[in-house]
Amino acid sequence: MDIVGNGFLARHLRALAGRHSGTTLLAAGVSWASHTSPADFAREAALVEEKIAACLASGDRLVFFSTASTGMYGTVDGPGREDHPVVPCTPYGAHKLALEERLHASGVDYLALRLGHLVGPGQPPHQLLPTLLRQMGAGTVYVHRGATRDLIDIGDVVTIVDRLLAADLSREKVNVASGHAVPIERIIDHIEERTGLVPRRVHRDVGGHHTISTDKLRALVPETEAMGFGPDYHRRVLDAFLTAAVSTATP
Repeated sequence: MDIVGNGFLARHLRALAGRHSGTTLLAAGVSWASHTSPADFAREAALVEEKIAACLASGDRLVFFSTASTGMYGTVDGPGREDHPVVPCTPYGAHKLALEERLHASGVDYLALRLGHLVGPGQPPHQLLPTLLRQMGAGTVYVHRGATRDLIDIGDVVTIVDRLLAADLSREKVNVASGHAVPIERIIDHIEERTGLVPRRVHRDVGGHHTISTDKLRALVPETEAMGFGPDYHRRVLDAFLTAAVSTATP
C-alpha cells in the first residue's frame, strides 16, 4: 500500500503499510477546517488529479480523506448522511465536496472517508485540542457559542480504515466518526477537571451544531460496537490526549 503524506494522519496510518496491496492512501492536503487559501486548495486538487491518473493507470484503489465537519454538514437538517445531498457552508467544506465529486466523475476505484475530529499524539498545533490547551494554559480560552465537535481517537480511526479496506468497498463514501456531537463547553469542562486549569472564557457567536450519522459505518464495521462510541466516549479520548500531552511536555 502506498501512503501519500507526512502529517498527523499519514504517520498513524503507517501502521497499515504492509497491508492492502493495490491501494493508495492520499493522506495529504488541506486538513484545517477554517482554511480558506485558494493556493492550498489548488495544490490539493492538483495532487488528487495526479493520483487519479496514477490509479487509473495501475488499477489501484484511491482512498481520499474528506471531512464530516460543520463545513460539510452544517446546513443539514438532522444527522449528516453520506447518501443525502449537502450544501457546504465553508470554503473548506466546498473544496472537499468538489474533490469527492471529481473522484466520482473520474471513473477511478475510490473510497472517500469523511472524517470527524481526529484526536491523538502528534496533532499539529493549529488543531482544536492543542489550541484549547494552549489558550487555557495562558489563562483565556475562546469559546464558539453553540459549537460541537465529534471527537474520535486516531487509533480507532486506523482500525476502522483497516476494516473498511478489507471489506473491498468501491466508489463509496463513509463517515468515520463517533456519531456524538460534544459541545465545546463540555470539552473545556473536562480539560479543566483533568488539568486544574480554570481559564477565563470568552464567548464568540460563530459556532455551529451538527451530528454525524454513523449508521453506514456501524453496518460496515461491526467492530465499532466495541470502541465505546457513546455520550461519554469523548472523555476517554480527551484523557488519552492529555496523558500524551503531559508525557511529551515532561523532560
